Amino acid sequence: MRTAYSVETVRAAERELMARLPEGALMARAAAGLAAVCAGLLGRVYGSRVVVLAGPGDNGGDALYAGARLARRGARVTAVPMDPERMHPGGLAALRAAGGRVEPSVPQRADLVLDGLLGIGGRGGLRPAAASLAERIPAGALVVAVDLPSGVDADTGEVAGSAVAADVTVTFGAYKPGLLIDPGASRVGAVRLVDIGLDLADPVLEALQHADAAALLPVPTASSDKYRRGVVGVVAGSEQYPGAAVLAVAGALRGGAGAVRYVGPAADAVLARHPEVLVGRGRVQAWVVGPGIGAGRAAEVARALADRDVPVLVDADGLRGLDPDVVRQRRAATLLTPHAGEAAALLGVPRESVEAGRLAAARELAGRYGAAVLLKGSTTLVAPAGPGPVRVNPTGTPWLATAGSGDVLSGLAGALLAGGLSGADAGSVAAYLHGLAGRLAADGAPTVAQEVAAALPAAWRDVTS
Repeated sequence: MRTAYSVETVRAAERELMARLPEGALMARAAAGLAAVCAGLLGRVYGSRVVVLAGPGDNGGDALYAGARLARRGARVTAVPMDPERMHPGGLAALRAAGGRVEPSVPQRADLVLDGLLGIGGRGGLRPAAASLAERIPAGALVVAVDLPSGVDADTGEVAGSAVAADVTVTFGAYKPGLLIDPGASRVGAVRLVDIGLDLADPVLEALQHADAAALLPVPTASSDKYRRGVVGVVAGSEQYPGAAVLAVAGALRGGAGAVRYVGPAADAVLARHPEVLVGRGRVQAWVVGPGIGAGRAAEVARALADRDVPVLVDADGLRGLDPDVVRQRRAATLLTPHAGEAAALLGVPRESVEAGRLAAARELAGRYGAAVLLKGSTTLVAPAGPGPVRVNPTGTPWLATAGSGDVLSGLAGALLAGGLSGADAGSVAAYLHGLAGRLAADGAPTVAQEVAAALPAAWRDVTS
């Protein structure tokens, strides 16, 4: 499991470690790791042109010390301060002793630029002095962010105004949420973690890896039958959107369900594609309600939610007018799967505020409804119904932004609910498999939702092999 920690937690761990180390030892560890990554990226350090954008805090100090190490290996290192009167004194002295120089403006040419303007404590985007330097980063230079791209909120991934767009981010001690959540995540490039010996607990964010997903997947035994494996009831589709039913059922069938029951007006379309589906109500271990049902079918959503002992996934049209009190009264798991627009409607805020603050929106929805929430988007987040870290999905491809992809995801997550997973586990494992299947189906080119569903078995095998 990849874990990310709040700024407060990281700062506390740093203070505890610094109290046990000689003065400057922790910064030396960070600078050594940073310089090693930069040297690897440059390939040939001797004669390379390196620019250090140096802020006034420890982040600037890390960058200056790393610049000094590169200068000792023959790089031509130029430091450009955000505030010449507040440069880190130790880092500045080390750079000058190694032959580096300080200039008031950014050179027009560079092979590599170190972004040491703001650290993980930065809030509210770049101030004018920092933004002016960031705007002058030479074209074609490799940009390496120190701990976090300047202008990105380390705790949330929010970007208020301008921010540095890095090719590589070298982060120290632990991942920070802002490295993994958009819009900040789109600015970090490749992330390299440098271990500096921090002792950390209580992450605020998790990202599943293959082994984590494999450990959660329900696997049939010799004594399993279709009922023990889980039956999913799917309330989806309409005369206008019959394909939503077909795709949600496809996701459920390929998500490990022993059987799928379909309820709705698109039974003919569903059976034409999936003759193994049962039509009509009956005993199920989980319900999926909402994909493509259109307006006017709130009674069917209410009926599923009224069975308080059966897990329910609510998606798309099923989310309209959802009553928090009804959801909170349920005993079994409830999983809500909105995109940003639907989340904004549930929270009564503009869509833009959800897109800008995805982590806060997912947590707020989970708390308000007492349900697990899978917030779909460029960064898919899964917030648990109760306390615990939010999960960020590391798989996927932009080609998944295609009609019907969310319907497949809903069916898949519903099958995992029926297989006994909690709301948060079902949502995060489904997002993980769905993202892998999207990559496999697209293979670098456009794909469609039915191809994503067809690629789910390959994704499952990839995770468990």
